[in-house]
Amino acid sequence: MNRMRRNIFSSALAGLGAAFSVRAQEQAGAPVVAGRTGYTPVRTLNGVTLPYELKDDVKEFHLIAGEFEHEFAPGSVATCWGYNGRTPGPTIEAVEGDRIRILVTNNLPEHTTIHWHGILLPSGMDGVGGLNQPHILPGETFAYEFTLRQHGTHMYHPHADEMLQLAAGMMGMFIIHPKDGEPKPIDRDYVMLLHNWAMHPGTSRPDPSVMQDFDLWTINSKVFPAIEFPVARTGERVRIRLGNLSMWNHPVHLHGHQFVVTGSDGGRWPETLWRPETTEIVGVGQTRDIEFVAIPGDWAMHCHMSHHTMNAMGHEVPNLLGSDQSEADKKIMSLVPGYMSMGAKGMAEHQDHSMHMPGPRNTLPMMMGTGPFGNLEMGGMFTVVKIRDDLAPGDYRDPGWYPNPEGTVARRVAGPAVAAPAVDHSKMDHSQMDHSQMDHSNMDHSKP
Repeated sequence: MNRMRRNIFSSALAGLGAAFSVRAQEQAGAPVVAGRTGYTPVRTLNGVTLPYELKDDVKEFHLIAGEFEHEFAPGSVATCWGYNGRTPGPTIEAVEGDRIRILVTNNLPEHTTIHWHGILLPSGMDGVGGLNQPHILPGETFAYEFTLRQHGTHMYHPHADEMLQLAAGMMGMFIIHPKDGEPKPIDRDYVMLLHNWAMHPGTSRPDPSVMQDFDLWTINSKVFPAIEFPVARTGERVRIRLGNLSMWNHPVHLHGHQFVVTGSDGGRWPETLWRPETTEIVGVGQTRDIEFVAIPGDWAMHCHMSHHTMNAMGHEVPNLLGSDQSEADKKIMSLVPGYMSMGAKGMAEHQDHSMHMPGPRNTLPMMMGTGPFGNLEMGGMFTVVKIRDDLAPGDYRDPGWYPNPEGTVARRVAGPAVAAPAVDHSKMDHSQMDHSQMDHSNMDHSKP
């Protein structure tokens, strides 16, 4: 072998070794060095990062659109559409300046495309069917190829039969790391894609025709308590990348921290634009990056629209708060043995009742999850950020519930409140009352 051939062969081996080294570091969760870039690979809760092959200095990825069974949480399984057998699809992760090629195979019963949401690229690669490209017909594979000219938190989704295909679960995240590295290194980098689903009680397919009355609100297509907990070590710098491809805006609130909003699909902002918040609205079609230095404890993180932290919500149900349902209960129980009404005194008992009262087939209870002190009474778009002093770098295992130091837990200091006694009208002296000034139209005279 002559010197030139040896040099070419050695360079090829070095390039191949470097590619495998990068992938190995990514899989191990260690910081990856690519060119001048050192970055911490993202972790998609309940998800995966899409692997690639390096072909002639082009990173080649492969997405396969298809139908599959997806579990939102134990007790709720649906037939969904997505990529590589999952929703959201695998997270695509690359570096600013990379040349990438994404092969998209369509195994759906109808045509599709993919739009690379927020990414700068040639018009013919933008993925709007009929406008930028022909539709990808069932059984076809299309190639998208472009050079990444930016960094930031981005998404991908169809731009063909978009309302149905998004409602069925076709979406994913696309993360581009800056080529010059981060101004402040990130220790843990999480990805959360927010979405909504219309899973009517007793059904097993999302309904794409619903525009507002959704039943399930998800983080990475899971509902609490099936959502993987984000974890961190005390003092680590944590970034959470939030994307919203639902049909509603989400004010995401993190307890115990004052985070800073540092970026979006426009990239990581200059530090002069960072702003402190505890709640950040992520609008439909937007992404937001939040960063914070981890404080020990178990900290709730959730959408602050309260009905987005519930499952299997009822819509247009009569308001029963404060009503006397005793007579109606007797009549209904004669037809439906075991019936139990709820709501007259609030819904706090719902989670306990749901444990022994069967609901519709394939339908989750409205409230789920238990913690160290009892029912958490949550569902949907809710999780817990778990931060510990002794968590090893790169360890993403659930550390269990936080052992609160002695004297730091709210405690009872007085007995339970006693309800005011009911007024007995039979013992009241009515002789001194001026009935001429009273409004009798709304009085129930059938009761004392």
